[in-house]
Amino acid sequence: MFIAKVIGNVVATQKDETLVGSKLLIIQPLELLPGQKTGGPIIAVDAIGAGAGETVLVATGSSARNATKAHTVADAAVVGIVDAMELHQG
Repeated sequence: MFIAKVIGNVVATQKDETLVGSKLLIIQPLELLPGQKTGGPIIAVDAIGAGAGETVLVATGSSARNATKAHTVADAAVVGIVDAMELHQG
């Protein structure tokens, strides 16, 4: 899992039938440690009702598919909205 910021959404009228009724979000993985490589934005299925600008918890792989209704073809799913974070660097 990783933490990301919701930066947009995707509308796709033609899609795999398992995605019908699912909201698709554009998320940007967050850099939690200086110099951490996060990569570019990705598309994730919204399993919980997250919105633009929210910081979210993202599951990937088979965990993402299991978190979505009808076990979609998703590689990433938003599974939580982050209320607070505390990072301890030692």
